[in-house]
Amino acid sequence: MTVLRPIVRRQVDEATLTEGDWPEHWPLALRRVHLARGSKGGSDAMPGLAVLPPPTGLLDLDKAVPLLREGIKSDAHIVVTADFDCDGATACAVAVRGLRMLGARNVSYAVPDRMVHGYGLTPGLVDELADMNPDILLTVDHGIACHAGIAAAKLRGWQVIVTDHHLPGETLPIADAIVNPQRAGDAFPSKALAGVGVLFYVLLAMRAAARDAGEETGAADLTTLLDLVAVGTVADMVKLDVANRALIGAGLRRLRKGQGCVGLNALIDVSDRDATRLTTADIGYAIAPRINAAGRLEDMRLGIECLLGDDAEVCRLQAEALDAINKERRHMQQAMVDQAIALPDVIDDAICIPCVSDEDWHPGVVGLVASKLKEKLQRPVFAFAPAGEDEWRGSARSIPGFHLRDAIALVDARHPGLISRFGGHAMAAGLTLPRESLSAFIQAITTVGSEQSEALAQTDALQSDGELDAASLDIAHACALRDGGAWGQGYPEPLFDGVFAVRDWRIVGERHLKMTLERDGHRFNAMQFDGWSGETPATESHVAYRLTPDDWRGGDAVQLIVLQRQAA
Repeated sequence: MTVLRPIVRRQVDEATLTEGDWPEHWPLALRRVHLARGSKGGSDAMPGLAVLPPPTGLLDLDKAVPLLREGIKSDAHIVVTADFDCDGATACAVAVRGLRMLGARNVSYAVPDRMVHGYGLTPGLVDELADMNPDILLTVDHGIACHAGIAAAKLRGWQVIVTDHHLPGETLPIADAIVNPQRAGDAFPSKALAGVGVLFYVLLAMRAAARDAGEETGAADLTTLLDLVAVGTVADMVKLDVANRALIGAGLRRLRKGQGCVGLNALIDVSDRDATRLTTADIGYAIAPRINAAGRLEDMRLGIECLLGDDAEVCRLQAEALDAINKERRHMQQAMVDQAIALPDVIDDAICIPCVSDEDWHPGVVGLVASKLKEKLQRPVFAFAPAGEDEWRGSARSIPGFHLRDAIALVDARHPGLISRFGGHAMAAGLTLPRESLSAFIQAITTVGSEQSEALAQTDALQSDGELDAASLDIAHACALRDGGAWGQGYPEPLFDGVFAVRDWRIVGERHLKMTLERDGHRFNAMQFDGWSGETPATESHVAYRLTPDDWRGGDAVQLIVLQRQAA
């Protein structure tokens, strides 16, 4: 039932392949990939930290920095409150580590329990934080929509500094400072920073102030935090503009040199990844899910403790626990996806925005279910699970052209009180509904979808970098493509397409398809994850694939990772 996507080949000016500052050892295929993504040379393709814009322009830095610096000088208790995803966890670890590097002696952190508190700084969480006697609350990766929680904190006399990257609503919370590049009137040029990136910039501004004041902490080496910044940025799937690619590139270099924090090194190890060849794909598909699993099913404090730890043995045990939770999450996710696909409304083409729910689903996994269904159906999807006896908690994923947060905001404006709270971005959003409101919401979002049928009719095409001749499907090209960029959202991994003969195939693990593909007399191992549809693969197939080193076989072996195939 997976919807096949059209394949569109990217076009580049071939004349520029030998112009610019391309590294001499880069093959033309890699240069072509970067050109197709807007880079004009090696320095554009893999930018260094020198290209980072200065913090100047971020609104309220002039408020946040003095408040934090004064708090450090007065030994105020600074409590970092984090979101319960990987971006939030890494931002929390960067905040705690960074503030201590800048002289703070009294730093703690807290993170809401997904099942108990829900998202963000809520009044309930504020009540629990009272026992910690904070002087300053510093939110990371949330806060812009936490009006009630911030108001409750202010009533207790606490100072509140928000660092966030989510889209603001019509009004801002009554915090002492709000640092968020998405704010109206904010002049910071990079709007794509993840929550961890925003927090890192606050630390940069604090270090600059300490340097200007002639203080010892002005020499703090904040680059030691870039491994965490890279992981959080990749995990949150923000657009990889020049600034984000510079941050990720620097973080990857640290991790590949073995200079990552102890916890990340432990997570790399339990994920069976080679740190010296770590990629953004390894972060996105192996490291981040293990951190995220703690917040989805149990307590994100386990993930944060792993990232803050300095004892290798303790971090190893924590990483193994996170690995076990992630395995449970995968099993639960697959069962939920199978149940969702079996629902009649999901496979009905007349349903423009499928909304799926089940009384037994876990609210920490519905976002992954929505993502999987969106990929299969190429339609926006909402997935809901019970959150206590009185609410449904939902997560949504979208396709290009249909702005999720705007759509939910339109429903909220038309039907006041129908939605308890919501937030998010164009492509991903979350919301909470009163128990009795689910059917009314489905009707309302369906109405919005029918009004935007043109946007929903757009198909998210697979953007291919063209064909590679059989001789180029070798280990040299595979390694160059793997190591030659910080790939991710908005700067996607190299993807190629071509027609191959399917010489052999078998099912692996019930859902995956392992194949032997042939072209021009050359045979290649290929794997299509979740590729078994119940139908025999066509003998001649048009395949969209990624070229990767085959780490399982080692040596000069390569493997084609198939994203899509259809009869040629």
